[in-house]
Amino acid sequence: MAKYQIAHVRQSGQDMIIFPLTSSFGSQSNTSQQEIMDSLQQAAWGADLAGHVAVIWQSGNRVHFRAPTAWHSFFRSPGIWEWVMTNINKELTI
Repeated sequence: MAKYQIAHVRQSGQDMIIFPLTSSFGSQSNTSQQEIMDSLQQAAWGADLAGHVAVIWQSGNRVHFRAPTAWHSFFRSPGIWEWVMTNINKELTI
């Protein structure tokens, strides 16, 4: 079982379940990334967390993310990594 520290937040009227992941996520294929996100989404819903999953990771000095299109401007905000880490408020074991 893996434990994830997540930020379950409401931002701009949207419930977000944000998973900060390691940089190795970025080296996965798009298909593999989507499968991981689907698993995280199912686990979050299974834990009765409202909202949709987004993932965020750092690679070097850059921050990357996968999230619903409507959230892209939010995730492109300066300091987003620090904001997410400051807003960690739940632990999810999968």
